[in-house]
Amino acid sequence: MDPDLSRLDDYLDENDLDGYLIEADGDDSDQRYLSGFTAPDPFGTLYTGETHLLVSSLEYGRAKREARADTVERSADYDGQQKIEEYGEHEGSHRLLAEFLRTHDAESVAVPNEFPAGTADGAREQGIEVTVDHDGVVEHIRATKLPEELDHVRDAQKANERAMATAERLVREADVNGDGELVHDGDVLTSERVKTEIEISLLRDGYALDTTIVACGADAADPHDRGSGPLRADESIIVDIFPRSKETGYFADMTRTFVKGAPSDTVQEWYDLTLEAKEAALDALGPGVSGSEVHGAVCDVYEDAGLPTLRSDPETETGFIHTTGHGVGLDIHEYPRVSTADNELEPGHVVTIEPGLYDPEVGGVRIEDIVVVTEDGYENFTDYETSLVV
Repeated sequence: MDPDLSRLDDYLDENDLDGYLIEADGDDSDQRYLSGFTAPDPFGTLYTGETHLLVSSLEYGRAKREARADTVERSADYDGQQKIEEYGEHEGSHRLLAEFLRTHDAESVAVPNEFPAGTADGAREQGIEVTVDHDGVVEHIRATKLPEELDHVRDAQKANERAMATAERLVREADVNGDGELVHDGDVLTSERVKTEIEISLLRDGYALDTTIVACGADAADPHDRGSGPLRADESIIVDIFPRSKETGYFADMTRTFVKGAPSDTVQEWYDLTLEAKEAALDALGPGVSGSEVHGAVCDVYEDAGLPTLRSDPETETGFIHTTGHGVGLDIHEYPRVSTADNELEPGHVVTIEPGLYDPEVGGVRIEDIVVVTEDGYENFTDYETSLVV
């Protein structure tokens, strides 16, 4: 992948800076995007119009083969060990970094908001001008996905849907015992078991996830409760899966709500309203539209039905108590936001649309699709039916 970094060039020119510096490991999405490289330990990436990496000797050979960089250097190229022996670990490392920066004509650099404070202070002590980029220029650049990145998200969503089908099948095939609990293959069907089967499905496809949500009844009334214990008949079960490709690093995200048995009148009403809210959001979605407009379309549906939202009541603990969506890519939550924030949606932005309603006395309902904004509207990557009763 060859990203367009012209906006980063413009940022450096506008702020009269020589370069952009990241010090982080490969789990940092800006680092991975800018360097085209991942490593378990922190390494340095300097962008000056060209991309320069400073890595450990351990990663040097692999970085030369794999990184998207014009140069790859080691600390040994700057007498790193000698500097540390002479000046101590911290000052020696800071002197090494300063020499690396000056070698590439970078006397002034911008760094991300999460850049290590000790490294920034150390570089300043060595005469390097360090400016903190509070606006997240690299995150904004990578929000506009290239065709190759969109393919990665599509692939992740296909794996996601296979995992969702596994979860739905377990619920659908379950029997109900005398206590109203779901039973599958003779054992009580728990949130933990469904999450395990989801994870196995994803692992087979080359995807992984740190957490997933399978939340039933009152648990489902908390949008980020991961769920635990037996699943029950006639109660809503929220399944929210957000896997990441082990190979590409890109995420997908989807939520469906199921009921085994007969939903209450309120849960059915909420489900129908949430489908309506999702469609209203998609109708509002398009290039040049603010994420706040899309979020507002969801709030309109719920408020017109007499249900609270955070827009109508910022202190409400029931109803629609989160935002409509978020960007997805190398991070599961990234720019842009589909919320009260005014950020213009652009072609190539991948976002979720996930309205929902919550009340501990009722349970919860959420329906989530993942879409990309296009030149003339949007493309929905989600090809999974919405059906409450299974």
